[in-house]
Amino acid sequence: MAAEHDTVDGRKARGQRRRAQIIEATLAIVRRDGATGVTHRTVAKEAGITTSLTLYYFATLDDLLVAALTSVTDEYTHRIRRLIESDDDPVGGLAHLIAESAGVGRERALAERELSTLAARRPALRPAARRWRDNVAELARTQTDDPDAIEAFVALSDGLCAAILLNDDEADPDHIRAVLGRALQPTRPWPVADVSES
Repeated sequence: MAAEHDTVDGRKARGQRRRAQIIEATLAIVRRDGATGVTHRTVAKEAGITTSLTLYYFATLDDLLVAALTSVTDEYTHRIRRLIESDDDPVGGLAHLIAESAGVGRERALAERELSTLAARRPALRPAARRWRDNVAELARTQTDDPDAIEAFVALSDGLCAAILLNDDEADPDHIRAVLGRALQPTRPWPVADVSES
């Protein structure tokens, strides 16, 4: 009985490694060629396996793209959860995470951005694409309960990531922290014109 259990566990572990290998190959193609370069055939070639094996683990192209985007958003979710639960300055921690898009995290951020943009055309990707925004909103809620400020904070975080990916310059986490902090400050209402005087 123990030998049979070990065999099942060994198969499961090999299957998990194979899935991870296919996902990493998919992300490599997205980074290099964009999401349009992803097919079962190109992923199989990148991973050094047969196309039928990629189809065994991911029956459709959407399954493959969702798994790739989920692997990136899982990493971001884990890191943002740690900031929320244990960081004295979660906004500063998020600023550092965003700044990584200009350096060590550029390739993953680029893949996430590419796949998230594709979600506008492929509904299957949308739940995974929304996770970054949902997590950033949760972090903002640790600082304010103003829904407008939270929405501005999320949009600003997205915009900063996009701007960093479009530049070749280093990103300054202190500057990003200052900009994000401004989004959380209470806003004064717009003055309403008095139309009765006209």
